[in-house]
Amino acid sequence: MQELGFELMLVTPGADLRYLIGYNAIPLERITALVLQPHAEPFLLVPRLEVSTAMASPFGDLGWEVIGWAESANPYEIIGERSGFNGGRVAVDNHMWAERVLKLSENFPGATIELAAPIISAIRIIKTPTELDFLRVAAAAIDRVHAQIPHVLRVGRTEEEVGKDIADLILSEGHARVDFVIVASGPNGASPHHELSDRVIQPGDPVVVDIGGTMPSGYCSDCTRTYSMGDPGEQFRQRYSILQRAQELSTNAVSHGAVSHDIDAAGRNELATHGLGEHFIHRTGHGIGLETHEEPYLGENNQTVILNNMIFSIEPGFYFEGVHGARIEDIVICTADGPEPVNKQTRDLVIIGI
Repeated sequence: MQELGFELMLVTPGADLRYLIGYNAIPLERITALVLQPHAEPFLLVPRLEVSTAMASPFGDLGWEVIGWAESANPYEIIGERSGFNGGRVAVDNHMWAERVLKLSENFPGATIELAAPIISAIRIIKTPTELDFLRVAAAAIDRVHAQIPHVLRVGRTEEEVGKDIADLILSEGHARVDFVIVASGPNGASPHHELSDRVIQPGDPVVVDIGGTMPSGYCSDCTRTYSMGDPGEQFRQRYSILQRAQELSTNAVSHGAVSHDIDAAGRNELATHGLGEHFIHRTGHGIGLETHEEPYLGENNQTVILNNMIFSIEPGFYFEGVHGARIEDIVICTADGPEPVNKQTRDLVIIGI
């Protein structure tokens, strides 16, 4: 904060707050904020009714002050009085509600409000060994779900029926919460973020299954595999083989010092060489941790330099509107020895007998 010239930083409920102090606060209409300054001990401002909850979290072991504000109080005035701040540069977490930002402006008219990403994201983007172990455990849990999908993905069932069974498996394999379940069959596979529908799965359908959840540790899983209900036909099998090679090339491009857009290009160029480039309509990957999508992002114009202990998805795909689609997604750690994919389930097209 001192190096960047910030006088104050406020972090409200969300992944940033949980990362910094271990408090997984509920976002309420009453503000909760971690208040930081370059040369002062941080303090936590919470509604009075949340003080005991905050102190029962890992934050309580830090020994920092918690200030419970009463219903009749102005919490922004308390921040000013306690910190001595009355104007200057303020950093706020990226997901702070607009309501909070506007009230900051009202209460501190001399403040310049900026994002805290240059401070917090720079810390979170490099994972500790403990975090990487949490993410390996999450990946193993979602792998166990994918291993069971051939038992629930059947011709004649709807996407919604299959999705419900997958959600149950996500929880039974150790996740605390289901974050998303995509079951995109046949032409629905051309929509990367397809919602579960009442479409009945047909013979010959390719089916994209993209699933993820949050573990008790707070760390997330995310993995995509493509299945087929019997033989999807020669055209799809050829396209899938090209996709598999593209995903392998982008994974192999992961190394300390690599630039994000080069990792993206490794797979994208392979798809383009075989006429699939225009059908790859999203970036190659995103970071993962306490959030499913966080820094770093791997895309065509992204200049982020990849460093050891960064972790992110590698997930190229192809999408033909009204016809079919496919995606292969692994979570990959950049290590001193090269890329470490933490998802271990086969990347081959899984043919389910009908």
